[in-house]
Amino acid sequence: MAKKLQFEDALKRLEEIIARLESGGAPLEENIKAFEEGNKLIQQCLKTLDDAEQKVQRLTVSKAGEAQLEDFQ
Repeated sequence: MAKKLQFEDALKRLEEIIARLESGGAPLEENIKAFEEGNKLIQQCLKTLDDAEQKVQRLTVSKAGEAQLEDFQ
């Protein structure tokens, strides 16, 4: 995995890796490489989700009746 994949592509690749590992048909060395790639993809996806969570805000109305943005909890 040389380049960083888009979130959806990373999830799709991760699903492929999981299916391959669950099938048990590959040699051990290939499974280890697939497992390592899967771990990198998981970390990438978690970072993407964490970054997105920090960007999410919601529009609220203050007591004075003014619209304001605040972080979504």
